[in-house]
Amino acid sequence: MRELFRRAITGAIYIILLLSAVFLSSDAFDFLFMVFGLACLYEFKRLAKIKGYYIFIAYLALWWAYIYLVQDDVLITILMFLTITVDIALLFFLFSKKQRMFNDIQKFIIALFYIGGGCIFLTMIPYKDNEFAQHLILGIFILVWVNDSFAYLVGKSLGRTKIFPSVSPKKTLEGFIGGFIFALVAAFFLAKHESRLSISEWMVLAIVIVVTGGLGDLLESKFKRSAGVKDSGAILPGHGGMLDRLDSLIFAAPFAYLTLILFSYVS
Repeated sequence: MRELFRRAITGAIYIILLLSAVFLSSDAFDFLFMVFGLACLYEFKRLAKIKGYYIFIAYLALWWAYIYLVQDDVLITILMFLTITVDIALLFFLFSKKQRMFNDIQKFIIALFYIGGGCIFLTMIPYKDNEFAQHLILGIFILVWVNDSFAYLVGKSLGRTKIFPSVSPKKTLEGFIGGFIFALVAAFFLAKHESRLSISEWMVLAIVIVVTGGLGDLLESKFKRSAGVKDSGAILPGHGGMLDRLDSLIFAAPFAYLTLILFSYVS
């Protein structure tokens, strides 16, 4: 009961902080996710045993450039291509049965694009049509929260079929399906309040987020298992580290951004 109370309090503070930043100003949102990115990068640096602090300098330089300086679509596409390429390469690591050892350069590239690139695109998502689309990014957060919550609840009550027991023993197919269905329901209602996307677009976005977010969660579990730790950190009492909280969002962000770009071309 005490642990449940700690989780509830920490979760409430996290959500209040997030909502405050979203509705306060775009600068507050940018700053919050820059800090979140640094926290995730610090935790991943420990998991992957990355030497030195150059990765933080590289991340801050890349984040500052793409959030405040770069307006060219070609440069944004290059960053998106690099980030998604690294993410796809990491999926081979996720599903490989062989023990993979990364060298220092590979670890640096993975950290910069998997963590850094993911946080940058998560920050860039609300800037649609030269406006700060508060309800769009809030809708994406809601899709992730609904999927995670109902995947946990359905999995705990009905879960029987393990998805990937060697990496994450508690995740079940029933939980995944439950989270997926409720995320689609949430997408339907979000379309009623955020008209920038149609119902079908919200549904597609929900599918992209559920699938890639689930893969991101499993990927972080693989890194933790390789490092021999339960949580990426202890900054959030009852929830572990910041990366434990944001792993789904960080991995899903570049794919969600690409989906939104495709929507704009199609429409």
